[in-house]
Amino acid sequence: MSVERPKPSASHRPAALGSRRTIDLLWSLVAPFVGLLVVCGIFVVYQYAVTPQNQFLSAYRMTLIAKQTAIVGVGALGMTVVIISAGIDLSAGSLMALASVTLAVSLKSGVDPRLAVLIVLAAATLAGAFNGLLITGLGLVPFIVTLGTMLVFRGLAERVSDQKKIQAPAPDWLATLLDPPAAGSWQMVCTGVWIVVVLGIVLAALLRYSVFGRYVFAIGSNEATARLCGINVPWVKIGVYAIGGWFMGIAGIFDFNNLNKQGSPTSGVGLELEIIAAVVIGGGSLNGGRGSVLGSILGALTMTTLRSGCVYAGISDPVQKIVIGSIIIGAVAVDQFLHRDQSASP
Repeated sequence: MSVERPKPSASHRPAALGSRRTIDLLWSLVAPFVGLLVVCGIFVVYQYAVTPQNQFLSAYRMTLIAKQTAIVGVGALGMTVVIISAGIDLSAGSLMALASVTLAVSLKSGVDPRLAVLIVLAAATLAGAFNGLLITGLGLVPFIVTLGTMLVFRGLAERVSDQKKIQAPAPDWLATLLDPPAAGSWQMVCTGVWIVVVLGIVLAALLRYSVFGRYVFAIGSNEATARLCGINVPWVKIGVYAIGGWFMGIAGIFDFNNLNKQGSPTSGVGLELEIIAAVVIGGGSLNGGRGSVLGSILGALTMTTLRSGCVYAGISDPVQKIVIGSIIIGAVAVDQFLHRDQSASP
């Protein structure tokens, strides 16, 4: 005689499901910090084991990491919104290059710096909205659309700059965004980092408290249900990609600053992968419906610390690419594992 295994009562299921969700939430909050600490710990151990006279966490290296994090971090903020909506943007690096050369050309042509910045942000926002329009209007998947516009935007950057770097004059307020602050200054880090922090707070409030933010999460969680609830999915998606483009315009301004007042059509190659990895490491899901501003910034800090640490340890560029590529695969694999596990839960 077979004995049937007793099934858990319905009253126990909500409690178990709530406990599981609490654990997942806590892990999503802690994981980015753990990842950053692990990366820092590896290179600190390397320092004491191999090069005790050359400190990894030196003031110079921290300044360099802060500068790089400002660029990757501001891009990750825009990508966070895109990924929460279950989208992807492979054109981010090319759009940053287009923004930087647009700024350089505008300044070199004698345009007022404030107007030049507005032109760059408007152009980048329109380029992002163009991605959203193609995705919603043609009914194509974001991967294909942004793969195509990645080449389009890169070609436009090369066309605008005549395939060469453009040196342009810029006022101090624009040319020193990523410069380290003066000794004893209250800033502690460059102005660009503070800009990322302020933008992150604003974006977090937008996603958490606005109707638009709730729509973005709803579309990422279940687009079909969002449509049935009356959400105008096409317009929200266009808005999502427009926001992503705006943030890449800021990244282009930072890149112009990082290259000593130069716009380069070749900058940002592969940057979109680091940005996507930063969002996923920070708890964002490529399946949509999940992501956080703080996690994305911590993910960006982790990626830039890793790259700086590889340079510190004398790891060659090809090996760096292998390491970073492996981390991207691992982060996505963990995301997919967690998503399958959540789908299988009662």
